Amino acid sequence: MSEAVLLKGGRVVDPSRNLDQTLDVLLKDGVIAKVDEKIAARGADVVDAAGLVVAPGFVDLHTHLREPGFEHKETVATGTRAAAAGGFTSVCAMANTMPVLDDAPAVAFLVRRIRETAVVRVYPIGAVSHGLEGLELAEIGLMKAEGIVAVSDDGKPIANGMLMRRALEYATMFGLPVVVHEEDPSLVGGGVMNEGWASTRLGLPGWPNVGESAMVARDLQLAALTKARLHVAHVSTRESLEMIRVARRAGIAVTCEVTPHHLTLTDEDVARSSYDTRFKMNPPLRSEADRAALVAALVEGTIDAVATDHAPHHEDEKALAFEDAPFGVTGLETALPVLVEALLVPRAITLQRLVEVLSTAPARVFSLPGGTLAEGAPADVVVFSTTKSTHVTPDGFASRSKNSPWTARTLRGRVERTFVGGREVFARGAAPVGGDR
Repeated sequence: MSEAVLLKGGRVVDPSRNLDQTLDVLLKDGVIAKVDEKIAARGADVVDAAGLVVAPGFVDLHTHLREPGFEHKETVATGTRAAAAGGFTSVCAMANTMPVLDDAPAVAFLVRRIRETAVVRVYPIGAVSHGLEGLELAEIGLMKAEGIVAVSDDGKPIANGMLMRRALEYATMFGLPVVVHEEDPSLVGGGVMNEGWASTRLGLPGWPNVGESAMVARDLQLAALTKARLHVAHVSTRESLEMIRVARRAGIAVTCEVTPHHLTLTDEDVARSSYDTRFKMNPPLRSEADRAALVAALVEGTIDAVATDHAPHHEDEKALAFEDAPFGVTGLETALPVLVEALLVPRAITLQRLVEVLSTAPARVFSLPGGTLAEGAPADVVVFSTTKSTHVTPDGFASRSKNSPWTARTLRGRVERTFVGGREVFARGAAPVGGDR
């Protein structure tokens, strides 16, 4: 493609400017050059976007790229190709790699790999504690200098209350949010799925709602004490949502995210799947009442963003018995069709709100570039259809991992093209851009 790309006649949806209109969008020199009616091509490559949605590229606050240390599951190259295929132009990479992203050299290594192999923007998230062990703080300031945008021990809770307080205090000094994986180990025990009728019928150890909400309550109080920015990852329970609502009314700086799987699946899906480990995730799939509460909270704004929690695992690991298999599912390549099918088609959410929670809001939550089609903004753009369908075939994923609970499902909604800095990094039917398999 040339240095300029003209997206012609698409339905431009930009929540940052409350825009929903049929327009042309010109990408030039890496930025949004113009958004208007009937822009002249003048040497630009023209993409016919008629009948398609043109929106700011999606931003994922919660991605596991697995590199370094677990390249058999995913790499920066394959994970970012998966992101591009899903319409994501920016992803935030969690710290639970090997070695853990808990010091400046580890972050510097990842930043170098991102520069060498990533096809979308990647923002590292540093660990809260050394080795994710929850005993002493990691080098937050030095990691910030290397480019982290937040800190988190995601995958593990911060059980020590004093360490959590210190993390909030130190992160505030460097203008970073603390992203919390809310799980009280003493209440969760050996739970592997939601505690309820489904777990009883299956004979599997249950994981009660209070295992999440008790930690949310503690951390909201600590955020109030420290005046810090708290971000609750993959919220999954009604009780957590209600406490977040109350905290916001009290002026506490708390944001939160929800995953596509918690918005659309329940513990009954685990039961129907006959112990299929593709339905095993952390936090677990909750009850229908919780799922409905999450959807309502997303629509009303209590939940800020949708984040995939893309958690790739090797098929041999997921082939273990349900209690022994690792938690987690892939999510980057299915997020849009899952949400279109489950929420947009039945009109549970508007198209503008859908784009907002996938793009504009997450960019705002972590103060990242993107999330807008304003002139002069980075030319990070997704072009997608709300009428064409995606047949979920993990063998065709760009990701190295295939652990999707939507395998063999046909879902409404399909990403057609993705641009990062004006460069096309995904086009349906074309060879993938860059990266190894």
